[in-house]
Amino acid sequence: MSESKSQTISPAESGPEEPQPAPARRFTARSLLSGAVGRNLGLILALAALFAVGAITAGDRFTNIDNILVIIRLASIIGVISVGMTFVIIGGGIDLSVGSVMGLASVVATLSAIQAAAENSTWLVMVFTALAVGLAAGFLNGFVIAYGKVVAFMATLAMLVAARGLAEILANRQTQVIRISEFIDFMNSDLLGIDMLIWIFVIVAVAGWILLNRTTFGRRTVAIGGNREAARLAGIAVRRHTMYLYALAGLTAGIAAVMILGRTTAGTSTHGTLYELDAIAAVVVGGTLLVGGRGTITGTVFGVLIFATLTNVFTQNNLSTSVQAVAKGVIIVIAVLLQQRFAGQGAKSD
Repeated sequence: MSESKSQTISPAESGPEEPQPAPARRFTARSLLSGAVGRNLGLILALAALFAVGAITAGDRFTNIDNILVIIRLASIIGVISVGMTFVIIGGGIDLSVGSVMGLASVVATLSAIQAAAENSTWLVMVFTALAVGLAAGFLNGFVIAYGKVVAFMATLAMLVAARGLAEILANRQTQVIRISEFIDFMNSDLLGIDMLIWIFVIVAVAGWILLNRTTFGRRTVAIGGNREAARLAGIAVRRHTMYLYALAGLTAGIAAVMILGRTTAGTSTHGTLYELDAIAAVVVGGTLLVGGRGTITGTVFGVLIFATLTNVFTQNNLSTSVQAVAKGVIIVIAVLLQQRFAGQGAKSD
């Protein structure tokens, strides 16, 4: 009589288990739209909606190519400043002084001594002077913040007041008319039918995109804004890099000063008043987090164009600037609320 014995096979005896394939990552429409693609798509739709409103309310006066170029030209100066502001905010900082630095650079570049030197040599003397003033002010901001350990808000607020006051002293509260005709002719010329100011904006935006997305400088900026201490432990010279970020913002303010000199043909201490707020608004609406660590130059460009288009729509329909200011405020609040929502979703998914 044979007994049937139940035998238990151990996992070791059954041989090695075959590796299970990793579950494929699912790219749903929701996950795609909650990322950079979705944010940029939202900005495109918002811009398209503004264009539709302008076309309906103003007709051909709004949709003709000349008016579209006017919109981009209006956005160009704020756009250049906003590119520099994008880097500062991604790095976890803020710069309230760019408008005043722009005004100071415009005044210094049009001083009698500078214009005399430009007459005896080249109008590029005025350009280099404006860039040097902006760069120096930015470096000073960065040094005080990074090495003096002063809060960015207070340091740049102090620069806002000091730069505006110094500009008033140098200009004696007067408008300084540019006498260099070659400079005016160049800044008001066009290339392929497009104004020089627009070309400068395009060049700065493309250079900013490359710097942020294709260089170590850009990756370090994102890392510092995301986690300053982790970036320091990873070997990044955080303080030095922070100083460079503010220097970059100052440089873009200097470039904007050159642009406004070309547009107005005069230097004055009132140039750039409240431009820092417009730049911050454009950067935030463009999707850059105010806490740092995330942002795009593309989004900033769309943010600038949205506000410029909004201004043009109000102008074409003869609406008051007060209503326009209210509309800007509503857009900013909505953008910040959306940022908080997406940031919360990102934290949960992590």
